[in-house]
Amino acid sequence: MRSRQRMFAAVMRLLLKCLRLGRRRRFKLVRQTEQLWHYGHLCLRSLLYNSFTNSDVVLDSLFEPVYWLVDHVTRWFGVVFVALVIGLTSSIVAIVYICLLPLILQTYTPAWICWHLAYGHWNLIMIIFHYYMAITTSPGHPPQAKDDLTGVSICRKCIAPKPARTHHCSICNRCVLKMDHHCQAAWLNNCVGHYNHRYFFSFCLFMTMGCIYCSISGWEMFRDAYAAIETYYQTPPPTFSFHQRAFHKSVVYLWVLCSSVALALGALTLWHATLITRGETSIERHINKKERQRLQKKGKVFRNPYSYGGWDNWKVFLGVDVPRHWFTRVLLPSLHLPHGTGLSWDLPPCVTKQRTPLLAI
Repeated sequence: MRSRQRMFAAVMRLLLKCLRLGRRRRFKLVRQTEQLWHYGHLCLRSLLYNSFTNSDVVLDSLFEPVYWLVDHVTRWFGVVFVALVIGLTSSIVAIVYICLLPLILQTYTPAWICWHLAYGHWNLIMIIFHYYMAITTSPGHPPQAKDDLTGVSICRKCIAPKPARTHHCSICNRCVLKMDHHCQAAWLNNCVGHYNHRYFFSFCLFMTMGCIYCSISGWEMFRDAYAAIETYYQTPPPTFSFHQRAFHKSVVYLWVLCSSVALALGALTLWHATLITRGETSIERHINKKERQRLQKKGKVFRNPYSYGGWDNWKVFLGVDVPRHWFTRVLLPSLHLPHGTGLSWDLPPCVTKQRTPLLAI
């Protein structure tokens, strides 16, 4: 009996010893796995370590394929928009010449006829000129020779000195002097910068004026044409010829399109007029807003170093040096260059008062 008890006790001790040994080995295996994991993680971080890496860099890296897709696809959108604006504008001009102009010549007095002919053709010439110049004029880029270029910062994409007010365009893949934005939604397929900013704004302004002019001039004809279209579905239907039906639909198309463009493009023009009055671009507005908030927390006041006052900002933007330039450079097509080279920002000759020292933005 005792021998059985001793044998049972020995078996139990052996079983417990095996369990303890298996548990130790299992714990040892877990510890070795954890050590290998931490070692591999440390090696990976040491290989990829960068003191400048933060959450923004990580997000930019993750979205890089999306940026590539947008940059390469949206380039073709600009070509489509250019063709679209040319087609729509040509259709409006054709309707005006075919439908509106004959009625104006038949029903208006000679004074009003002269007014419509003079204003309409002047507005059309200004639209065509500034649209063509905005598309074909380069916005300006920093020179390729980097030795003599004084930059206030380094472009992370070009790895080159970046002058004041210069920003990198991801679609053009180049730095642009005094960049405002890359214009595709406004049908330019070009960057808006130092050398074509005036052409862009003038196009928006004169196109808005032209649309308002067509909407006001064609209001009575629009009402009559719309009333006539509503009678198409009466019983019995009215006896309108194909020419009359085409006339009615063309007038409605002209008025609806011009009114819609006048509202949308007019809002954009007012927005850019506000920025010009402040002496800043679309990009600088966001930068200046953050800088203004930062200085406000410190009890300081932010002053835009590129603003000379509302009136002088407009003179600098339009290139008005003497009073006659309001006529020759603003009311007539003009190829004059903007003030400065876009690399440095000295005091323009049309500005009389001094300003605070220039600071980099």
